[in-house]
Amino acid sequence: MRGYAGKFLEVDLSSGNIRETKVSEDILRQYIGGRGLASKILWDRLGSRWSDIDPLGPENILLMLTGPLTGFAPGGRICISGKSPQSNGIVGSTVGCEFPIDLKCAGYDGIMFFGVAEKPVYLLIKDSDIELRDASHVWGKGAKETVLTLVKEARHIFGERYSGRGIFKEPSMLYIGPAGERLCRTASVLAKWSHAAGYGGYGAVMGSKNLKAVLAKGTGPLPEVYNMEKTMECINRIIKASLGMELFRRWGTGSAGYTVGAEQSSEPVMNWQEEWHNERSFGVDKFELFWVKKFWGDFGCATTCLKLAVINSGDFKGSITDNPDYENQAYLGPNLGIFTPEGNIYLTALIDELGFCGIQTGNLLSFAAELYQRGILTKEDLGGIELNWGDAKAFSELLKMIVERRGIGSILAEGTYRAALKISEIKGIDVTKYAVTCKGIAIGAHGIRSGKDYPHYVSYPCSVQGGDHTSVAYIPLDHGNSELRAILYDSGVVCWFNFFSEEAYGALWGLMEAVTGWNITPEEWFNVMARRILQIQRATLLLGGPDLRWDPRIHDDVPQRWYEPLTKGPYSGKAVDKARMRENISEYYRAVGWDERGIPTSEELKRLGLDDVDKKLDEIRQTLH
Repeated sequence: MRGYAGKFLEVDLSSGNIRETKVSEDILRQYIGGRGLASKILWDRLGSRWSDIDPLGPENILLMLTGPLTGFAPGGRICISGKSPQSNGIVGSTVGCEFPIDLKCAGYDGIMFFGVAEKPVYLLIKDSDIELRDASHVWGKGAKETVLTLVKEARHIFGERYSGRGIFKEPSMLYIGPAGERLCRTASVLAKWSHAAGYGGYGAVMGSKNLKAVLAKGTGPLPEVYNMEKTMECINRIIKASLGMELFRRWGTGSAGYTVGAEQSSEPVMNWQEEWHNERSFGVDKFELFWVKKFWGDFGCATTCLKLAVINSGDFKGSITDNPDYENQAYLGPNLGIFTPEGNIYLTALIDELGFCGIQTGNLLSFAAELYQRGILTKEDLGGIELNWGDAKAFSELLKMIVERRGIGSILAEGTYRAALKISEIKGIDVTKYAVTCKGIAIGAHGIRSGKDYPHYVSYPCSVQGGDHTSVAYIPLDHGNSELRAILYDSGVVCWFNFFSEEAYGALWGLMEAVTGWNITPEEWFNVMARRILQIQRATLLLGGPDLRWDPRIHDDVPQRWYEPLTKGPYSGKAVDKARMRENISEYYRAVGWDERGIPTSEELKRLGLDDVDKKLDEIRQTLH
C-alpha cells in the first residue's frame, strides 16, 4: 500500500491497553480514509445496535483518521468521527493542523479510542513510543494553558528520553477545553489555539472518555508513494492554482462577513430573522487592522488563507484568534447583532478558549437571545443576564453559564435543538420554530431564501451531515458543491479550499493515483464509492437513537424560519417555496437511490455491497409506512 503508514492504533481507555492494528487494502481501496473509513469502521462495530448506542456513553468509538493524501496534498487535515452527540448519526469533521503529519510520520494512519478512562488522561506518541499519561493537572484548563502546559511537558519528556537527539520541536496536538469536559454537545476537538473540528460535537465525546488531549511527534518520513515524479507534478499544479487565488489568499473567508450579507442576503442576522445587512463597519478592511499575521497556512499550504487577529487595547484587550473566518464572523457577529470587529474577535477568542464550536454555539446563543427578545426567557431565567442583541459582554456571560452548566446553561449545553425541546416543555410554548437547525446540527452561515448563495433547497434537508455547510446535498451529484465531492475531500483527507479551481480539482485525481497507485476514476467515485459511504451515513442518521430519531417525512426539511419572507434588503419578500422544496427533495431521493420516504432502496444497497445495511434498514421501512 502506498500513501498509507499501514497501521492504526487501538486505545482501550478503560484498561489502558494500546495495540497496533491493520485495515486490509481492499477496505482502504473502497473507503479511502477519513470520513469514508470512519463510516465503515463505525458501521461494522456498532451498526447492529446503532439505535441503542449513547454517543456520550462508553460504547461509542472516537476516531482520528488521516487519508492517503494527508501530507501530500497542500494543507494538513485530520478527520474526527464517531457517533455524533448532535445528530446521532455519523459526521466526518475535519480540522487543519500538523497533527496528521506527525501521526503519519510516527507510523500510524489513525487512532481508535474505546471505553472510558478512570481519570483524565492524555495520549503521548513519539514514533512507536506510546503511553497514556495523567491529565488531571490540565483538566478544567482552557485552550492556551492546555497547549502551553502539555507541549512544554512533552518536550521535556522527549528531551530526557532521547537526550542524544537534540532539541525537539513542539509536538502537534488535538485536545478539548472545558466545554468538552462538561459534555456540552456543541464542543469542538481543538488544534493549536484556535482551529477546531466543530461539526458533530466530538469534543463532548472526548470529554465523555476522560481524554483531554492527544500529542504526537513523528520523526520518520511520510509513507512511500507509487510515483514520486507524478506526485510532485500534481502537488505543483495544486500549489500554482492556490497561488492564483489572490483575493482568497489576502483575506481568506474573512472577506465574506460583509459581502454575504450585503450582496447575497444569505447571512444570519439576529438568529436568521434577517439575512441582509449593510454594515460597512463589518468589512474585511476593518478586520485587517487587527491582523498581526496576514499569511498563515497549515502544513505545506500555499493558499495561506488564515490570519491572526489580536486586540491590544480597550475592553477586549488580550483577545487572540484566527481571522475570524466567515462562519465565526457571521455567527458571532451579525447573528448576535454585533457589527464591530472588536466584539466579534472577543467572542471568537472566548469560544476558542472554552473549546466550543463557533457555528453550533453561535447558533445556540442567538436562539437564546431571540427567546429573550420575545419574552419567553426572562432575565431571571438567564441568571440576571440582560441578553440584548449586540452586547458582546452579555453573550460572554451566557457562554460561561453554559460551560459551567449553571442554571439554564445546563439546558443550553445540550445544543439548540435539544434545548428547544426542553424549553418548550418548561414554558408550555413551542419554541422549536426559533431553532435554525437540521437533524440536531446548527445550519452553516449560508441561507437559501435569496437564492444567491451556493446552498439550495435540498442542501441541508438531504445532507447526511445535517446542517453542515461543508457537506451539502446537491444535484447533479458530481457538481462542485455536491456532498459526494465533500466526501472525497474528507476521505482523502484534504482541505477543499485548495481545490476550488478546475485545474486543482483535476490534479487531485492525478495525485490520488500517483500516491496510491489506484486508478480511481470520477465515474467510479460518484457512482459507487462515494455513494457507498453516503448510504452508510444516511442509514445511521435514520436509525438515530437513543434520545432522538429522525423521520425523513418530517425532518428532511429546512428550518421553519426559512418559510418566512425576508423583510429587508434587495431580496425582500423572498422565502422558501414549500411545494418546490418537496419536488426538489423527491428529485434528490431518486438521484441517490432513496425511495419516496427517503430510505436507501434495497436495490441500491445491494448494488453497493451493503447487504447488512439493507437488512438493518428493514426496521425503518416497517416503521415508516
